Amino acid sequence: MDTAKRALILVAALAPLLWLGGCATSSPPAQRYTLPADLAAVSPPPASPAQLLRVQTPRLARYLDVEGIVLQLDDITLNEARSHVWAEPLPLQLERTLRARLAANLPDTRVLRSDDTSPGPVLTLALDVDRFQGHYDGTAHVAGQWQLRDSDGESLIVEDFRATTELASDGYPALVRALGESWKQVADAISTALRRRE
Repeated sequence: MDTAKRALILVAALAPLLWLGGCATSSPPAQRYTLPADLAAVSPPPASPAQLLRVQTPRLARYLDVEGIVLQLDDITLNEARSHVWAEPLPLQLERTLRARLAANLPDTRVLRSDDTSPGPVLTLALDVDRFQGHYDGTAHVAGQWQLRDSDGESLIVEDFRATTELASDGYPALVRALGESWKQVADAISTALRRRE
């Protein structure tokens, strides 16, 4: 029997084992999530804005800047989900939903993306997100700090933010919706502070 025939017989004999091994290690595809769209926050930009506000892409703590949704299992243990992941990078989702909410809450302000350029004075909103995770007590926690700077880079306002929302039910869809609600609370608090400044 020549070498080619022996190799063919060996492959045929091993094929069922290879197939079974592949079945044993295969896993279901990951569930992908986006933060819920805030339909109430859809509004046209003002024709003659009183001010321009550029929203920078939020900076995330390193453990949050991952694909999987983060869940806090106890007072010190964090877990990144493998099968429940963000459909696009979380910082981009946070920026987009924040811009939409600020534009709705501040009708006299033109809210710009982080890469938009515009002549004239522009305020800049920067955020550091330290917490954006599910919590073992059945809530969604969001926390960090935001800063408003003028066109020269001088700091005008620096404030911490914190929001907690109870999950309506078990599961990752409820967690993502609760995280979206907490982020909406953050956007509303920032809007209130900016209105007070006007």
